[in-house]
This record gives sequence, structure tokens and C-alpha cells, in this order.
Amino acid sequence: MGILSRRSRYATNPIREDDDLADSLRRKGKKVIRLSTGDPPAYIPTPSFMIDAYVRALKEGKTSYSRSEGIWELINAVIGRYKRTYGISLHENDIVSTQGISEGLHIMNSAMINEGDYAITFKPYFPAYASMLNLEGGSFLFEQYHEDDRWSIDADEVAKSVKSIKRSPKGRRLKYMLLANPNNPTGTVLHRPALEAIVDIVNENDILLISDEIYDEIVYNGAKFTSVSKLAKGMPHVILYGASKNYQATGFRIGFMIVPESDRTSMKLKAMFADYARSRLSINTPAQYAVAEAMNNVKEHNKAVKHLVKLVSERTNFAVDLLDKNPFMTTVRPNGAFYILPRVDFKGLKLKNDAEFVSKLLIEENIQIIRGSGFGAPGHIRLVSLAPKEILGHAINRINAFCERHAKQ
Repeated sequence: MGILSRRSRYATNPIREDDDLADSLRRKGKKVIRLSTGDPPAYIPTPSFMIDAYVRALKEGKTSYSRSEGIWELINAVIGRYKRTYGISLHENDIVSTQGISEGLHIMNSAMINEGDYAITFKPYFPAYASMLNLEGGSFLFEQYHEDDRWSIDADEVAKSVKSIKRSPKGRRLKYMLLANPNNPTGTVLHRPALEAIVDIVNENDILLISDEIYDEIVYNGAKFTSVSKLAKGMPHVILYGASKNYQATGFRIGFMIVPESDRTSMKLKAMFADYARSRLSINTPAQYAVAEAMNNVKEHNKAVKHLVKLVSERTNFAVDLLDKNPFMTTVRPNGAFYILPRVDFKGLKLKNDAEFVSKLLIEENIQIIRGSGFGAPGHIRLVSLAPKEILGHAINRINAFCERHAKQ
């Protein structure tokens, strides 16, 4: 009996695919260095004032179901953050709290996508974007980040492509364009003119714009971040945000879907997102109080995020400098988030592709990284630069030695 659905094959995650192998090596006594998951508190602890707020909520008995869209304290904390940071005036019904951005992606696609619909995003991309869309019967049409000195977007190229898509006679519907800024896995922060051009393109072609901005405070190397919410005023758009990265609270699983505008499309989205939230009752209640405290306690958060960005920038630049010594790799220096995506010269190696590189590196050197092909970037590997310099240095020196050992003679 065929018990599984055809769509179930899309329930995959390249970021987690080698976890079983890594765990088996650990059980055999091997010390595996994990540079595979963007998990800040694994190396940089969640700020103590947030932990205190979580414990306080537990002690006060705040452990029951909460309001489905999020407790009022959290919703108003988000409103305060966006007013302070971007000058954007949000209303309480503009925000739906989710179990991380992953649930936001699930709700968004389930609410909007019919069989055969499609969306646009840019390669390289976060793998969950595709899996969540595919699970609802949709598919992506991919635009491209160009691997120059900063992984740039060619707006003229995108405009031509979108016009071609809109003329397509296939009868499928283009539902949205999804940006990730700062980007996972490239670490790039889009320049404001590029964002303005994208906003113009989606506005001219009546496409919903969705912007994943979960790393918006983790920016360095002189880059400046611009939120789509400042540029897309008057047109429907959705901001995906969460506490996992800037607030070093991945395990809290607190995210947000923010719909700032009040046009007809935006109002439909707000109502439906809220209905989906009610269908699953609520998210983690005590964690909501902790994140509300984190957003409201501006002084403590600013101190914590300043420390986070300092460590991330130092560690990322240190790692890139070491990777630049590898004759088989070319790396675009990131200026946001905490990911590095080197291109590997497989013509000079005995390894045939990024998947073999990653699996052999784990088995031979006990270092866990991710294949770039899982992010739509074949021929690349992705490393996370959160670990202290001594761990990063040890790991990258072993990666460089691994390449020398597998070099063609």
C-alpha cells in the first residue's frame, strides 16, 4: 500500500543530512567539529537577561496556551522595535507570531499556493524555502546572485526575466518573490539601490514581495542594511523575522510574519495567517515573554548584539583569511550573518563534487560542513563561522590539508 504522499519526498533538509553520520562518529569516541548549523548559542550564550525572563515566566506559571497570534506583550514589543529601528508604524493585527521562520514559511505557502503555482527566489538560497514551497505543490523559478566581489543581483536581468515569466502561457500563477537579506548561505548584504530596483520590479508586475530579514542586525565589514519595510511603503509585502539569530535564541523558536500595509491583498493575508495560527493553537508561551523582554530592554539587547557582531565579524574574517591560503578555494568575503561559501576547484582535486567533499571530510577529518548544492550552489561548500578562532583555525587548517591530500598530482 502506498502510504506516503508524492509530496513527502520534499521533506528534506541538506543542513541536517549528515547529522546521523556525525552522531555515529561521536558515539565511537570521535570529536566532531560542527561547522554546519547557524546556531549562535552553541558558541555564544543566550544573554542572561533573556534567560532570567524565561525563568521568571515559568515561575509565574505562564505555561498554558497563549493567544494564537502571540501574547500582546510580544506583539507590542515587535511594534516598538520596528518603530525604533526603521521608523515603521505597525499595528497589532499586522503581526503573527510563529514557531520560528520555518513555520512562517509553511503557513505562507499553505495559505497562498495551489498546485502548479510558482514563486521566484535567488540562488544560492536557504533550502527550507524550496522544500516548504514544494510541499504545497508549488515550485521556484530561480534568479541568480552573481559571484563577483559581493554576490550581487543584476536588476536589469531580473526585470527582463520577470516580464518573460508574466508572458508565459502555461497558466500557472506567479505568487511571490522571496528575498533573503542578509543572505544565508552567502553572507551578502544587498546594497540599497539593488533593493530599490527589486521593489520597483515587483510593484510594476504586481508581485507580492517577501523579505527574510532575520539577520538584520548582524552586519559588518562596512555594510549597511536596509529593510524592505522602508522601501515598499504602499505596496503589499511580508517581512519574516525572528529571535533565533540577533537574540541568540534558536531553541526558543520564536518568529514573526509581519504584513505592514493595509491594501486589499495585505488584509487578506493578515486574516488568513491569523487563521492558520489559530489552527495550531499557540507557540512556546514562556519563550514569548523572554523575547518580549529582549526587545523592550533596548540597553541590554544593544550591548549583547554589539558583542555578537564583534565576535562574528572577527571570526568570519579570520576564517576567510585562512581559506584564502587554500589554492583550491575562492571565497567572497561576507558582510552579514555568519556563513562562508567558498567555491572549490574540483578540477585540481580527486574529489568529483561538493557532496563527496563534504562526506569524506566528515569521515576522514571529523569536520561537519554542508554541500553547496543543497543551497543551489553546486561546486561550493558552506561553513558556519560562529566557533571561537582556535576551533575555526584548527578546522580550516585541516580542511586545507585535506585538499592537499586529495590534490591531483
